[in-house]
Amino acid sequence: MNTQFKKGVLELLVLVIVESKDRYGYELVEEVRNIVDVNEGTIYPILKRLTNEGYFETYLEESKEGPVRKYYHITVSGKKHCKELLKEWLSFSNSVNDFIKGVK
Repeated sequence: MNTQFKKGVLELLVLVIVESKDRYGYELVEEVRNIVDVNEGTIYPILKRLTNEGYFETYLEESKEGPVRKYYHITVSGKKHCKELLKEWLSFSNSVNDFIKGVK
């Protein structure tokens, strides 16, 4: 997949995934990888930025399978941001799809 396409949608994917359920970093990376081929190092800076901007809160939880895990929880402001991005994405993707169908 085109790198620029991926960059444009990763933040939205991360927000939508965490909105459905709190996730720890690696779990989130794996879910994004099911949709888009990305490196682990691509997602963690997005998580850090979204946390710094107040869209996520974090908490630590013990793991039976290894070290303590940092979980990401979406805030009220994060839900609002997610809703706005999703609205923009749907409008954008519909416009592009309509254009392509009209040309074909």
